[in-house]
Amino acid sequence: MNHDDLNHWSKRAADWTTDYHASLRDRPVRAPLTPGAIAAQLPALAPDAPEPMETIFADFEAIVPPGMTHWQHPRFFAYFPANASPASMLAEQLANAMAAQGMLWQTSPAVTEIEQVMVGWLRAALGLPEGFTGTIHDSATTTTLSAILTMREQATAFAGNIKGLSGSPALRFYASSQTHSSVDKAIRVAGIGQDNLVKIETDASFSMAPEALDAAIKADRAAGLIPAGVILCAGGTSIGAFDHIADCITVAKSHDLPVHVDAAWAGSAMICPEFRTLWRGIEGADSIVFNPHKWLGVQFDCAIQFLRDPTPQVKTLGLRPTYLETAGREEIVNFNEWTVPLGRRFRALKLWFTLRAYGLDGLRERIRNHVLWANEACDALATIRGVRIKTQPILSLFTFALKSDEATEALLTRINDDGRIYLTQTRHEGEYVIRVQVGQFDCTREDVMMIPQVIAELMVP
Repeated sequence: MNHDDLNHWSKRAADWTTDYHASLRDRPVRAPLTPGAIAAQLPALAPDAPEPMETIFADFEAIVPPGMTHWQHPRFFAYFPANASPASMLAEQLANAMAAQGMLWQTSPAVTEIEQVMVGWLRAALGLPEGFTGTIHDSATTTTLSAILTMREQATAFAGNIKGLSGSPALRFYASSQTHSSVDKAIRVAGIGQDNLVKIETDASFSMAPEALDAAIKADRAAGLIPAGVILCAGGTSIGAFDHIADCITVAKSHDLPVHVDAAWAGSAMICPEFRTLWRGIEGADSIVFNPHKWLGVQFDCAIQFLRDPTPQVKTLGLRPTYLETAGREEIVNFNEWTVPLGRRFRALKLWFTLRAYGLDGLRERIRNHVLWANEACDALATIRGVRIKTQPILSLFTFALKSDEATEALLTRINDDGRIYLTQTRHEGEYVIRVQVGQFDCTREDVMMIPQVIAELMVP
């Protein structure tokens, strides 16, 4: 395949993309397959001789779409969305065509400088104060790992990277039970140890109790342990819970501890000023993550980390051997020094295209609609006999259950086998519940109101 072939097949792919998105409402959201069904359709070994692209594309059409869970389906209400607006898809095509490796400023100046400007645009859009800067990671998991590694190094006077943690007093981190499992993973990967992630009790609103945080830090210090950092939740994955951001930051700062806030999903909603009360006090955080790929239509992967001061993170993650120096430009920003990977894709291009193509007002309208429609769907579900709303909507996320775990799980199976909508589960207060999260880029009110319609039809008398 050469570039002339690429031109032809790119046009063919563009036509296929148009037809695919136009047909999504006619497809089941989740593929009705059993494990191994796709692999069984592929040869065991790669071909020795080249195959014609016509054959390859035909196999793609026959095998791949029927085997997908369609994340761009307008009735995808599971997990959190991984949206891909048309403007974002176009930008990704262009980024893929240039195939830049943006590890250093000199390896692609536009990659670095557009990223700097996009972080600034988003900082202002979310109402964060001037002075915050930041970078783009692949996902919130990597971002949180970067923040925890930085907290670890600050707590050890930056000796951990050089001497290791063996023989040192245990470092302690604090988070609520509503934080994402990525926090647990980061604690493990950073060498902190799961036992040193202290899950602070929550109050009636499932928010971290500031007085409990204060008591835990004092108890650890009295025991000879080293408190190292606090991770707060702003829109938890399970039920959308928000910690008391301002009050918990006040406690953390009284103990001179850095704070990382995980707003991976809900951060996007903060482009709407009326929702910012949910993360009141956010300006006191040292690190914040939010994922434009979840709710702003920017194609996966794209996680923004805002930093009050990037110096500790660059000191933690930055390495500059001679072969990565830029001659005569000692103070230039090289974003690989802010993140775990050395290699970096041109993620900022899809931000630039998306923010311009829809404007902040267009994106705000979508988010406001999703919140409104989620509340309408919740109200409608509450009228169905046997349905119990377990947690009320927080932004566009709520949960419900039936009379028992078994009945709830059986209903979820029927819902997802039916295929018209896609929902997922969580456990809340020990109970198996079904999550409903509205946020797909192209969904309509009619799509969202399919949720109570489908559930009413599938309820067992």
